Amino acid sequence: MTRTCLTARWVIGHQDGAHVVHENGCVVIEGTDIVHVGPADWPGEARRIDYGQAILSPGFIDLDALSDLDTTILGLDNWPAWKKGRVWPESYVAAGPYEMYTPDELAFQKRFALAQLIRNGITTALPIASLFYREWGETVDEFEAAAQAAEELGLRAYLGPAYRSGGQVVDDAGRIRAVYDEDRGLRGLDRAADFAARIDGRAGGRLRAMFAPDRIETCTETLLRRTRDIAAEMQAPVRQHCCQSPIELDLVAAQHGTTPIDWLDRIGALGPNWLLPHGTHASARDLELIAEHGAALVHCPLVSARHGGLLRSFASCRAQGITIGMGTDTWPADMIANLQMGLMTARIADGGQALRSEALFDAATLGGADALGRPDLGRLQAGARADITVIDLGQALQTPDPVQTLMTSCSGRDVRDVWIDGRRVMADRLIPGFDQDSAMIRAQAQFDGLIARYPDRTQGHPPVAEIFTPSYRRAS
Repeated sequence: MTRTCLTARWVIGHQDGAHVVHENGCVVIEGTDIVHVGPADWPGEARRIDYGQAILSPGFIDLDALSDLDTTILGLDNWPAWKKGRVWPESYVAAGPYEMYTPDELAFQKRFALAQLIRNGITTALPIASLFYREWGETVDEFEAAAQAAEELGLRAYLGPAYRSGGQVVDDAGRIRAVYDEDRGLRGLDRAADFAARIDGRAGGRLRAMFAPDRIETCTETLLRRTRDIAAEMQAPVRQHCCQSPIELDLVAAQHGTTPIDWLDRIGALGPNWLLPHGTHASARDLELIAEHGAALVHCPLVSARHGGLLRSFASCRAQGITIGMGTDTWPADMIANLQMGLMTARIADGGQALRSEALFDAATLGGADALGRPDLGRLQAGARADITVIDLGQALQTPDPVQTLMTSCSGRDVRDVWIDGRRVMADRLIPGFDQDSAMIRAQAQFDGLIARYPDRTQGHPPVAEIFTPSYRRAS
C-alpha cells in the first residue's frame, strides 16, 4: 500500500484556519504528506493502524528545544546564581575558560537530547544549550554531529551553533559585568554562516539553518547587524534570548541606556524572523515593538516558573497580535508539561478565566509554524507535512474534550508514537537505533562529571557540597 491510514478516538484536524476535533477520526498519509483528515470510516485503500483511545495531534514545534544535559535544574533550590556557578568568577576567566565536555561528549549530548524531544512528541526543534560550561560558544563539530543525529533519528530541525561577543563575569562582591571579545564573536558568526550554507535543505528539507546569537546582553551591535543581514539573505530564523532576568535588564541599560527590545529596534536588528525566548521581564514598550516588527515571542513557562517567573501576560500578548510559540528549554523536554504550566501561570497573572486550553495548544503548533513561516507544519490537513504525535489516553481520566484531557491528565510519557515526514520515527516509545536505557546511564555519568567540575567556575571555588546543598541532612 502507498498510503497509511491512522485512526484514533480523537483527531485534532485543521479547517478554515483553525484546529477542529474529529471524534473517531483518521489521518491518511502518502509519502511525506497528509492527503486526508476526517471520519475513521474513510473507505480508501491503505495500510491501517488503529490507536484506539488516543489523540492524533499535530507534532509539537519547539522553538527553544532543550539539546543539553540541563544545568538549570541544579539551581532549583540553590541561589543566588552568581554563587552557584551560573556566572563565571574573575579567577576562572583569568585562568582561561575551557570546554568541560569532550567533543565525543558534546556529540552524545546532542543525540541524546534530540531523542528526548521525539519521545515528548516534538517533531520540529530549534536546539538550545547552555554556554555556562563552555569555553565560549558552541562548535561547528558538535552541530555536524547534531545534523547527523537529527537525520538518522528523523527529527525536523533548524540548526546553528550559538555564538556571542561576550560573557558575564562576577567579582568577589557579587557585582556582575560583561566582558567582550568581539573578534571572537564575529569568527563564531562566520563559522555559523558556513555551517548554515552547508546544511540548509539537507535530509529532504528536514534540516534547515538558523542563527543563534546567544543573549542580547552578550552581543555587540556589529555582531547583530551582520547576523541580521546573513539570516535575511538565507531566509533563516534568528533566535535570541531576551527580557529574562533583572541582570540582563541592568546590563543592557548600562551598556545602551535602554531596554533590550528597544535596543534591537534602534540598531535595526529586529524583524519577523526574530524568535525571542522568555519575555518575562519585557516592558510594555518592548512588547509593542515585538508586535510592530512581527517578531515571535517564545514562551518557556516551566523553566521560568521554577524560578518564580511568569509571562505577564500571555493573554495581553495575544491581544496585541504577537505571535507566540512554545519552547521547552529545560529538563525534561516535556511540551505537554509546558502547556499545562503555561495555562496555570497565565491564569495566575490574569485570573482564572483569562485563557483557555486551546490557546496554549495553538502556541505549540500553529504559533511555532507561523514563527517559522511554515504553513505546512503545525496542523493536520491535506497538503501539510505528515508530522503527527500520538498521545495514548490509556492512563488518562478523559474529559469530553481531547485538548482539555491533555491539559489535565497527560504528560510527555504518554506520547506513544511519532511520525515525521510520513515516517514513523518512534513506535510504542521505541526509537530505532536508540537505546534509551543505556543512553540514560551514560547521560547521568556525563552530568555527574560536569557537576564535579563546578568548583572551577564558581565564585570562591567552594566544594560541590556547598554549591548544591541537600534538601535534608544525610542520614548517618
